[in-house]
Amino acid sequence: MANRIPSVLFLCTGNSARSIIAEVLLNHLGRGRFKAYSAGSHPNGKVNPLAIETLENMRLPTGGLRSKAWDEFAAPGAPPIDFVFTVCDNAAGEVCPIWPGQPMTAHWGVNDPAAVQGTVEEKARAFQNAFRELDARIKIFTSLRIESLDQLSLKRQLDAIGRASA
Repeated sequence: MANRIPSVLFLCTGNSARSIIAEVLLNHLGRGRFKAYSAGSHPNGKVNPLAIETLENMRLPTGGLRSKAWDEFAAPGAPPIDFVFTVCDNAAGEVCPIWPGQPMTAHWGVNDPAAVQGTVEEKARAFQNAFRELDARIKIFTSLRIESLDQLSLKRQLDAIGRASA
């Protein structure tokens, strides 16, 4: 990691909303200091339209986003991953692939906005809440001086971010 940009993989079961939002946010807020990806254990195969709408309302790029399986990132030739963050409780409880290089891991659980039943406004509000929570956590993450932290201190910081609320 010392000679390259650290890579972060955000995981969720369906890879259609929270992990996608986190990927876009980190690629934007990281300003080239990180490369973010997202994937799911059982990807839906498409990005949730409300996730796209939420990102576009915040004037963030949505081109090229796709729902993909986490196996892509454990396969030979996959980009090296330095950090793996689960953003849903289901993915946190699943048996993950063996990630090459033993990345740092943390659980940053966020309520699933795609599971909200109700009016269009209630669903949109759920996506906005998920966005705000991920935005707050990713801002804390990007403010860390990871190069100056030892492994144990970094792990404590990553876990603390997962307990932070927006």
